Amino acid sequence: MDMLKIKHRGRVAQTRIYLGKFFRMFIFQNDWKVLPMSAVIAGLVSFAVGANLYKTMEGTLMGSFALACICIWNGFFNSIQVICRERAILKREHRSGLHISSYIAAHMIYQAILCVLQVFITIQVLNFMNVVLPSKPLITAIPVLDFGITLFLVTYCADMLALLISAFSRTTTAAMTIMPFMLIVQLLFSGGFFSLPQEAMPLTNLTATKWGLTALCAQGDYNSLPMVSIWNSVVKMKNIEYEGQRPVYEMLKYIEENDMRDEILMETGKQNQNPDYAFDRDIVIRCWKWLIMWTVVYVALAIFLLEFIDKDKR
Repeated sequence: MDMLKIKHRGRVAQTRIYLGKFFRMFIFQNDWKVLPMSAVIAGLVSFAVGANLYKTMEGTLMGSFALACICIWNGFFNSIQVICRERAILKREHRSGLHISSYIAAHMIYQAILCVLQVFITIQVLNFMNVVLPSKPLITAIPVLDFGITLFLVTYCADMLALLISAFSRTTTAAMTIMPFMLIVQLLFSGGFFSLPQEAMPLTNLTATKWGLTALCAQGDYNSLPMVSIWNSVVKMKNIEYEGQRPVYEMLKYIEENDMRDEILMETGKQNQNPDYAFDRDIVIRCWKWLIMWTVVYVALAIFLLEFIDKDKR
């Protein structure tokens, strides 16, 4: 008796099928909620730290860190549960001939579209909130496009990391338990916002926040901006008296009367420049390469883990 030959669909066909499934889930299972949530987060961050972004060194560092955090948050919530919530279905379909590479490819395409929409929404919210964006191009001829590419790469890198976590986790509860820890790692090891021991600095290369923060500061020409924190600290001391005199007040009065404040702020900025944030095309490209590399690593690991899903007895 001849054995029946079952012909499975090819990888491209399977990718199309799953891509259609994901878009239906986007509409009918309320996955679209990540888009308005990204607008709310961008609005809150713009309100909190947007006033001095790309205006002062301190404001740029804080604002760039906040923007990188927006991207990490959006990326994580996009895909942290997408695989583990249908793990049993995936295991059954893999045994029936599903190519894991097709399944992950469909996720990659779908999540890339989602990330593009989130970046577009974030930029529109920033514009609506009158947040200053980079005005000088480095890679393309359009500054906001350079800015958007950086936001996309950070968001997509975080998205693929969350996809990897979802591939590893057996349940949605396990995935959501791991996520806060990964968020803390991304925030603490950003490499520029928090002071870390020198021996811990190599670990910052593992995070998307480090490369996003660096690229955003470089695109905003961080080293050409004034530094205001020292001036603000001196102003707080203006009423201190010494032997019946107020020397700090007299100094500040002299500076203001001679219109020297802006010059001093710029000089303070020059003395505190960071070569890592130089307005340099090569710096931004290096950051983009690191983000792309980690994205590829996360995708490869997710495929590798899911190839053994049939043997998973957890």
